[in-house]
Amino acid sequence: MDGVALTFDDGPDAHWTRALLDVLAALKVTGTFFVIAPRAAAHPGLLARMAADGHTVGLHCDEHVRHRERDADWLRRDTATALGRLKAIGVRPKLWRTPWGETAPWTEPVAVEHGLEIVGWTVDSHDWRGDSAERMFAATRDEITAGAVVLAHDGIGPGARREGAGETLRYVASVATHARARGLTLEALT
Repeated sequence: MDGVALTFDDGPDAHWTRALLDVLAALKVTGTFFVIAPRAAAHPGLLARMAADGHTVGLHCDEHVRHRERDADWLRRDTATALGRLKAIGVRPKLWRTPWGETAPWTEPVAVEHGLEIVGWTVDSHDWRGDSAERMFAATRDEITAGAVVLAHDGIGPGARREGAGETLRYVASVATHARARGLTLEALT
């Protein structure tokens, strides 16, 4: 990948994901959404819009738990349940970002069983902390280079210290403007 990938975890959220999709449409960029399956199943219209707008939908989890906190059998069940929920709404992810990006020795074998590619990030916005868009951008500006994978959140996940994703929306606009000024494209992972 020669461009910058905007990626979003912990959604979809009825309000914030819709607002983010509007921002991405206005910016004319696509992103990658790593969804929590029960939330996705509760908002199939948002998943349909993601697909219609050219975004990639990946798996995050069914239950947002660190893989090392559970055993391999639990992870197999969680992954199968999540993929089943997503399949029921017409989504078949190829990419998987694990909760907190953490893995266990059994993560890779489960990924292989389901034909999933594990995806990390190179730029962490730390937006879950509730920092301002300006502060997040200042902390990550120099990391936004060709091949960067930017982590942000469209949902309010476990441990979040913010009430909403408004600052994330502003941050995404700053990243897009900065990347384009450097001659970089913004593209979804595939």
